Amino acid sequence: MRLIKKPVLCNYYLTYRCNASCYFCDIWEKPSPYVKFDNLKQNLLGLKSLGVKVIDFTGGEPLLHQELPEYLSYAKSLGFMTTVTTNCLLYPKKAEQLKGNVDMLHFSLDSFDKEEHDTGRGVACYDFVMESIQIAKRLGERPDIIFTAMNSNIDQIEDIYLQICLPNNLVLIINPVFGYNDIDDGGALSEDNLDRLSAYGKMRNIYLNEAFIDLRRNGGNKVADPVCKAASSSIVISPFNELVVPCYHLGKKKFPIDNNLVQLYNSAAVQQHISLEGRMPECEGCTINCYMQPSFAVEMNQYFWKALPSTLKYNSMKGTWKSMLK
Repeated sequence: MRLIKKPVLCNYYLTYRCNASCYFCDIWEKPSPYVKFDNLKQNLLGLKSLGVKVIDFTGGEPLLHQELPEYLSYAKSLGFMTTVTTNCLLYPKKAEQLKGNVDMLHFSLDSFDKEEHDTGRGVACYDFVMESIQIAKRLGERPDIIFTAMNSNIDQIEDIYLQICLPNNLVLIINPVFGYNDIDDGGALSEDNLDRLSAYGKMRNIYLNEAFIDLRRNGGNKVADPVCKAASSSIVISPFNELVVPCYHLGKKKFPIDNNLVQLYNSAAVQQHISLEGRMPECEGCTINCYMQPSFAVEMNQYFWKALPSTLKYNSMKGTWKSMLK
């Protein structure tokens, strides 16, 4: 049963450029412009009209965009919740400008071991994460640590949790790795490691969407009975000012927005592509977290009930439920 028929989230790609080269991601390989403020203003008004509640300013590395602070401020003025994930290379320089305008600020950290983390990210950013935590605390911010969990680094969770998150009162977000295209994700998480992640998810100051675990145990999205509602629960906007459907990672069709997002989104051509969400051959077995998270929230099914406790836990830890009620 569908609970929410409007899109709730926008993944707004400010640029595909990145100052890191993570081996489990290919976004940084793409040529890209930067989003223009005039386009963003028009699109945010359209997103508000369409019912979107959360804007994920993403990339690439979103802090590369010089106007990100102004974009965040404008989004907040329209009543959106905002989220930004960063590798922290630029956060020490940008922290003061971002203060107070990011509801969910995520610092990427994939290992307690500096060399392992920096090798995986393709750039020396571990020390910047450590510095950024202290700067954020000093500014009264409370970032989350987002950990991409793979078979190769799962043993690092305990040290990050005990030695970084708990002493600094930070939430550890465990983000199970997912594969797409020809990306080397190190292989699907083993059953034993899925059990270990599930156990971590029950601990205080740790957020793990338990539905992610169930989805992987069940073999991912099934085109015959799709759980994925990527295109109807989320809106993807590219740095080229395009509406991308059904999702960024498939990107089967890109429609120029031309300052008329609402009309474009409701057009027959776009709605036809939205109707294919989760049903295309490439959708079989998909476990991409950034689309499954909102999918679990808009339709009542087995994954909705699995996701609900962890979602409530995170909102309680972060106090974001107050903003969601506005």
